[in-house]
Amino acid sequence: MTILAYGATAADQPVSRMEITRRAPGPHDVRIEILFCGICHSDLHQVRSEWAGTLYPCVPGHETVGRVTETGSHVTAHKRGDLVGVGCIVDSCQNCADCDDGLENYCDGMVGTYNGPTADAPGHTLGGYSQAVVVHERYVLRITHPEDQLAAVAPLLCAGITTWSPLRHWGAGPGKKVAVVGIGGLGHMGVKLAHAMGAHVVAFTTSESKRADARALGADEVVVSRNLDEMAAHAKSFDFILNTVAAPHDLDAFLALLKRDGTMTLVGAPATPHPSPTVHNLIGKRRSLAGSMIGGIPETQEMLDFCAAHGIVADIEMIRADQIEPAYARMLKGDVKYRFVMDIATMGN
Repeated sequence: MTILAYGATAADQPVSRMEITRRAPGPHDVRIEILFCGICHSDLHQVRSEWAGTLYPCVPGHETVGRVTETGSHVTAHKRGDLVGVGCIVDSCQNCADCDDGLENYCDGMVGTYNGPTADAPGHTLGGYSQAVVVHERYVLRITHPEDQLAAVAPLLCAGITTWSPLRHWGAGPGKKVAVVGIGGLGHMGVKLAHAMGAHVVAFTTSESKRADARALGADEVVVSRNLDEMAAHAKSFDFILNTVAAPHDLDAFLALLKRDGTMTLVGAPATPHPSPTVHNLIGKRRSLAGSMIGGIPETQEMLDFCAAHGIVADIEMIRADQIEPAYARMLKGDVKYRFVMDIATMGN
């Protein structure tokens, strides 16, 4: 079936309207009418070939929510009319240890929602900046938020799970002191989730102007990281630091804030490497520096259910489909609170 989408034909070309095709649903497939799609910084990196391996045409988008319009004959978990989501994963090998553990995000055969290998034309996956998608039922997620929150649910499929997974894995909760570094698309979700999980949350920002915003998101304390006295006041006190910053910066300044056996996990992906941290900052207190990437399908569903139960959605700004390029320009300047979401209904206008 031919549908409308927005994508780019080359790294130096703008994202613009095009036609793409989607396969007919197979026995285990679900066809979804996409209603909203979040705009992730990864989309910009990929579409402009700032990360190696971009295939064109590139149709970005991996924060999609919509409604089931058709199901294959063997599909049991979803039915026509259901509200569902599709995140960063649309396929994996389904038989390795990672897949067996529900951690498809670490499967060597994981297929991303866009720019991943597929038998469908044009030979690689095309993402959620489009009117519809066909996905194997295993990778379709149930949405139980109220329908009027759907647009703000969309970023949970990337920003939400990217922050939820490490918070859960490293045990954020009551009695734990947790830092969230960076108050942006990822960081604002990290603060909301860590607060709802019961941790004592300290938000770190380089901007004095974000103090009130961070507290409104649920931070118990806010530190301006350029203020050395404020940083020193938290030395050796954190159980866990979630570092969401996607630009190279001094990791040692934050590692020094961990207590013995504390962990700092990186989820931001800068285009160039961070300066290497000093070994003594790690071995002196048996600290750990770790990384985390999105999340598996079971934990993504767990995150969505938790967010629905606690009334958590992303803070968004809605845009039309023809406003993607201006949104990218604003996103590069940090001029969004905190996630752009595309109204797919505007695609045909």
